[in-house]
Amino acid sequence: MLMALLTAVLAACGGGESVAVTVAPSPGPGLGVMSLGLEPAFGGYEFRSPTNLAAMPGGAVLVTEQAGRILVFDGASAGDPGEFLDLRDRVSDRGWEEGLLGLALAPDFGASGHFYVYYTASGPRRSVVSRFTADGGRGSAGWDSELVILEVVQPYANHNGGQLAFGPDGYLYVGLGDGGSGGDPRGHGQDVSTLLGAILRLDVAGATAERPYGIPADNPFAGAAGAGRGEIWAYGLRNPWRFSFDRETGRLWAGDVGQDRYEEVDVIVRGGNYGWKALEGNHCFAPRVGCEREGMVAPVWEYALEDGACSVVGGYVYRGAAMPGLSGVYLFADFCSGRVYGLPADGDVGAGARLLVDSGLRIASFGEDGAGEVYVLSQGGGVWRVVGGGG
Repeated sequence: MLMALLTAVLAACGGGESVAVTVAPSPGPGLGVMSLGLEPAFGGYEFRSPTNLAAMPGGAVLVTEQAGRILVFDGASAGDPGEFLDLRDRVSDRGWEEGLLGLALAPDFGASGHFYVYYTASGPRRSVVSRFTADGGRGSAGWDSELVILEVVQPYANHNGGQLAFGPDGYLYVGLGDGGSGGDPRGHGQDVSTLLGAILRLDVAGATAERPYGIPADNPFAGAAGAGRGEIWAYGLRNPWRFSFDRETGRLWAGDVGQDRYEEVDVIVRGGNYGWKALEGNHCFAPRVGCEREGMVAPVWEYALEDGACSVVGGYVYRGAAMPGLSGVYLFADFCSGRVYGLPADGDVGAGARLLVDSGLRIASFGEDGAGEVYVLSQGGGVWRVVGGGG
C-alpha cells in the first residue's frame, strides 16, 4: 500500500513537491523539544524516488534510488554525487512497490568493502538479496561483484518489504511482506513454512556461492524439523517496510503497514507472532469478530487511517547529539499525510505518540548517519535532515 498510492497522490498534488515545511507546535510532556523541522540535505540535490540512506566510514553517505542507482556523497552538505553502483539493468521497478528497496553495509565494511542490497527482479517476479564489494574509500562497486544471498519468489507486485539491517549480533535482518494483493489471500502471514510475512535473521559472514548464508542456532525454528523455516526471526507481519535497531539498546523497531483501517509500530522480539492476518493492529481482521489472539504480540502503538493517513513508515530511535531533548524518542511517519511522530522509546510508550512535524511531504523512508542524526526521504525526490525547530 505504501507506494501503491504514489500515482494517485502525484495526480492529486500535480506532481513535484513543495519545499515548505510546517513545524508542528509543542509536542507536550514526554518529549523534551518544543518543535522540530526539516532542512534540505545534500545541497538540495533532487533524487529520483530515494529509498535508503546509509553512512560510510569517514563521513561519506550512500543514497539509493528506487530504479536501481546508488549515489555516493562526501557528506550531507555536499550536492555533487558520484555513482557508487548502477543496477538499473537488473532491477524491476514496474510495480508500485518494486525496485531497489534495501541497503545495509556489513559491520566490517571498512575492511571488506561488503554491502548488501535488496531489489526486485522479473522472470520470475522475485525478491533478491545480494552482496556486492566496493573498491574502497568513496569509490564505487561493480555489478560483476554480485553474490546472490537469497531469492524469494513473489506472487504479486506489492508488499515486498525490503528493509535490510545488521543487528548488534552481527547478523543480517531481512524484511519480507506477505506476498501482496490485499487481505493476504494465500495466508502467508501465519504460515511459517514460507519466508513471506516475516523478518528473517541470516548469518552472512564468509558467504560463498555454495553457502550464501547460514541459519543462526538460536533462531526460533532453527533445527526443529517441520516447525517452520529456520531463517525466520519473527512473523505475522503484513508489510514491514522499514525497521531499525536502536543503536543504544539494540531493540528492533518496525513499522508494519496495515490493510485499510490501522497502522502499527512494533518492537520485534525473537519468535514473535504479530498477528496478521488474524489481526490488523489490535483489531480483528479475519474474522472481524472473535479472532485468535493467544500468543500474539500486540503493537506498541497504532493509529487509524483517517485525516489523510495511509501507510506507516518506520524510522529510528534518535541517538544523535544535535537535539539532546529528543534522545530516546522513536521517530516514524505516515507516507500520505507527511506527518512525523515521536514515541518515547526509553520511557512510557503508553504515553503515546506526538506529532512533531507536519511536512506535507510524501515520506517514503528514513535514514541515519554515522553520528545518529536522522533524515527523511521523500518520494518526490528530496532528502531532509531532522533539526530542532525551536526550544
